[in-house]
Amino acid sequence: MTDADVHTSDSEEPTYEFDHVTVENDHAPNECAIFPHDVSEDVLMTTWISAHDDSFVDLETMR
Repeated sequence: MTDADVHTSDSEEPTYEFDHVTVENDHAPNECAIFPHDVSEDVLMTTWISAHDDSFVDLETMR
């Protein structure tokens, strides 16, 4: 079995859109939460990722 046998082509891959919010905390590291766009509140409560402080950077800073 090869990778081609178990992977779909690029055209068959699902696409996802994400949103994010940056929370600027006064007495704790800032946080960035990334979550799927246009999903129900039930899905949103369990489908997100967060990054703290130095784990994320401003896009314009990196350009």
